[in-house]
Parts: sequence; structure tokens; C-alpha cells
Amino acid sequence: MGNRVMPPIGVSLSSDVEIREGRPKPYRARVRWIDPATGQRRSKSESHETPEAAQDWLDAMERAARGGVDPHAATMRLRAYGESVMTLATRGLERKTLDPYLAGWKKRVVPTLGHLPIRMITNGAVDRAVHGWIADEHSRSTVKNSLAILVRVMEQAVRDGIIDRNPARVTGWQREYQQAEDELDDPRALALPDWDTLCALADGLVKRSHGEFPGWGDVVRYGACTAARIGEVSGVRKEDIDRETWMWTVRRQTTPGLVA
Repeated sequence: MGNRVMPPIGVSLSSDVEIREGRPKPYRARVRWIDPATGQRRSKSESHETPEAAQDWLDAMERAARGGVDPHAATMRLRAYGESVMTLATRGLERKTLDPYLAGWKKRVVPTLGHLPIRMITNGAVDRAVHGWIADEHSRSTVKNSLAILVRVMEQAVRDGIIDRNPARVTGWQREYQQAEDELDDPRALALPDWDTLCALADGLVKRSHGEFPGWGDVVRYGACTAARIGEVSGVRKEDIDRETWMWTVRRQTTPGLVA
């Protein structure tokens, strides 16, 4: 996306409503303003079915301008708006948190809701999106990360004055998972029964890997025996392990980007 110049707080807008007979949405609302950077006149318009709806749109544009929001940004679709404010929306996040959040945005939020204008995203739309992710058998952590980045982007829209409240703050979605699912009902059902089974799993992974690289089997065994996360396993260095006591000091983790 190109650079978007944001007008200062208090930018003056002129507005009008044009009636165009014979059209499904005959009331064309328009706002115009002077770009403070170039001095050129810019405009934004949208057609509506009723004069009340047109006036509501004009009022919303006025509120957006008073808050220092570009009128174009106030009508952007979620995908475009999210890309324009992502740095602000994710400020303060650690890298290990940012990567799964961005994966959730790219792989779930954008395909499901990205085509909708910010103002059209409701609690119901978010509910249906979350239920769809659950139906697709995504894990709780995956759904949580996807919802978390949506909350942050929509919270930025609240701060920008585009919407009045955050529709992504939904509750109760975790109850949608059936209690019969292993990860919720009986986590131990996912555990491997013995060492031989673990070795068979590791060996099978090696055989299916490119070049049958044996290191993948070592990663599986190491992770299983230490209950470590994959990022922690990949961050292990030989100096982290005391070979006198066989104690491992976890000092770092490395996490590939954009992994769900």
C-alpha cells in the first residue's frame, strides 16, 4: 500500500447529498476536504437507500475527521485497514507472540472477514467467524491467537473514532468445543504409551523427511523427553546443558515466522 497522509485533528469537511433518481441507492453522500500536505481537494462518497442513512454516513465522516482520521480510512475494508495500522495494533508484543498473531490474521481473519468494511463488522459477524474456525477443527490456541489480533485491530479502529465499540470482544466461544475432544476432555489420551512408540514416531518422521535427515528424529525425542516447545528445542545450544548434572538451562527460543 502507498503512504497515506492523515489530516490533522480538526480538518474541515464540506458535505452534500445528491439525489440521483432511478437508482437502487439514490442518495449519494459526499465529503470534501483539502489535503494539508498537497493543498489539493480530495473527496469521498457513498450511495445510500435513504436520506437518513446518507446523513448518518456524513455524521460519521465528520466524527472521523474531528478525531484526525482520514475519511478514506473510515470506510476502508478490514484487510486494508488492518495492514495500514498493524504496527500500531501490535505494538508492545514480543516476537514469539507476534508471529502466531500475524499467522492468525493472514490465514483466518483476512479470508473470513477481510472483505467487510470496518463499520459492518458486528458481534454476530465475529461470532460466525469464530464458530467457523472451530468447525474447521482449529485448536483453541489457534482460534485464540486469531481472535486476539482481530481484537487489537478493531481496538485501533475504536481509538481512531471509526467505530464506537469493539465487536471482536466476544465471550463464550471456548464452550463451543465439545468436551469429548481430547485436548479439552482428556489431555493424556494424546500421550504416547511408551519409549518404543516414541522412537517409531521419530523414525517415521525421518523416513518421510527430505534426504532422511536423522536430526528430525532427535528433535522429536528431545521435545518429548523434556516437554519443551519446538521454539525452545530449536534454540538449544551445547553450552546450555550441564553434562555433570544433566540439567538443561533454557536460555532462548527461536520461532519461525508466520506459523499458525
